[in-house]
Amino acid sequence: MRWVFDRLELKKKVPRRIVPQASAAEQEAWKKGGLAAELKAVGLTEPFGLFWGDEIRVELIGQVRRVWAPRGVKIRQPVEMEYEWEYLNLAINGLEGTLLWEWTPDMKANSIAGVVERLQENGAQAIVWDRAPGHRGQQVKDVGVALIEQPPYSPELNPAERMFEELGRAVEGKVYGDIEKKKTVEQELQRFAADPKRVKSLAGWSWTQESVRSLSTEKMALH
Repeated sequence: MRWVFDRLELKKKVPRRIVPQASAAEQEAWKKGGLAAELKAVGLTEPFGLFWGDEIRVELIGQVRRVWAPRGVKIRQPVEMEYEWEYLNLAINGLEGTLLWEWTPDMKANSIAGVVERLQENGAQAIVWDRAPGHRGQQVKDVGVALIEQPPYSPELNPAERMFEELGRAVEGKVYGDIEKKKTVEQELQRFAADPKRVKSLAGWSWTQESVRSLSTEKMALH
């Protein structure tokens, strides 16, 4: 069957979530000029310093993963149910293949501000992310990094979500016993960070490349 699947170019995939409130027209407009306009407004014309940011709760509430198995055979997989977690704050530049990350106990504005400060120290000039309350706090704005909000209800527009999928594939479906899971996530992030080419292949989406390229072309035309 694997040979048949290969011949048909079929691959097992997990569907991406679509939030009912999302506007397909607004998302398409974002891809075809909306992002470029926002980048132009903050004066960014090169991929350096441009990051997409998002957070995910790394917890000990386990998730099962889809596996291959004979038809009619029930698969059992142990999962944890411990209420212990930390938040992974991930910033990704898929155009350059760069990853930056920090850990926080919550998503409050003062915690997010500390994350943005450290991202700024590591070269972040602009962050594209969603409209979470913690992203909109005055403490976060005061850091001085340009903050760009993507269309509402549109996680699929953020390359950080693609990286979360890969992390989930690597760490879920196992029993850790404590927050040791955080160390496993760290190891996976370090592997990705050491392989910019792989990061680009996962998160260097064509429409994000075109958004930045259009600004660089416009800048050259002015000169």
